[in-house]
Amino acid sequence: MRKLYAVPLGLAAAGAATFGYASVIERNWFRLRRVEVPVLPPGRPAIKVLHLSDAHLTPGRTRLIHWVRSLDALEPDLVVNTGDSLAHRDAIGPFLDALGPLLDRPGVFVYGSNDLYAPVFKNPLRYVWRTSRSDYAKRSREPSLPYRELGSSLQAAGWLDLNNRIGRLKVGGLDVEFGGVDDTHIGRGRYDRIAGPVDPQADVHFGVMHSPEPSVMDRFVADGYDLLLAGHTHGGQVCVPFYGALATNCGLDRPRVKGLHKHRGAWLHVSAGLGTSPKAPMRFCCPPEATLLTLVPR
Repeated sequence: MRKLYAVPLGLAAAGAATFGYASVIERNWFRLRRVEVPVLPPGRPAIKVLHLSDAHLTPGRTRLIHWVRSLDALEPDLVVNTGDSLAHRDAIGPFLDALGPLLDRPGVFVYGSNDLYAPVFKNPLRYVWRTSRSDYAKRSREPSLPYRELGSSLQAAGWLDLNNRIGRLKVGGLDVEFGGVDDTHIGRGRYDRIAGPVDPQADVHFGVMHSPEPSVMDRFVADGYDLLLAGHTHGGQVCVPFYGALATNCGLDRPRVKGLHKHRGAWLHVSAGLGTSPKAPMRFCCPPEATLLTLVPR
């Protein structure tokens, strides 16, 4: 009888240990990714860009808040936030506290779906064969999270709202042009509002989005954008050793689920993100991260 129960009990113990590691240890094991991007015209000075995404913040995530706040020590020239900052109605204050001194630096942002809609429980296995895009069609169209207050707070600090907008900033001595779209994953992206060739007088051109949908990225590249920045994928969130992500939750292919890659002649950086939905609080073989991109001449 002992042998009969040994295997299922062993499997249950291994599963519990894995869940504990994924939800307690790796979920709070924040990493800084550093990459160099040869995207600037010859002779231009290098700049540092801090890419943040997918904090999915709730008021109790004090370790995440303190870690993000510490990133100001990197002295980035620009901060780019690609959305899904909130996961609770009371998270705006904690999120602004997390940014802290970073708000005094030039910054830009777009929204993600979870800045508008509170998280709900979903079977995580279904992401293997479908995305969550259709889930939002079933919800009330009225957002349940205070995303407008979030945007107003970031704008009050001087950050540019790039939701279906074009903007421009002086960053570390460079003239940077931005084009951004709201979250296409929930049908709020309106690329037609920003469509058209980039200004050749700018030193570099950023395309900013939450969900890295190839059809939208193609339009950015066709209009002349040099560097595309996105989040949303969580890097797969739960990955298999020696295989990688099981899904991307968008139209992006699995090999580019996180990190720096090329897309039709432009550079693409996809952040694996800082957090998780509080309804699925785990990461496995995919630690939470922020990225410091150093832009250098080609």
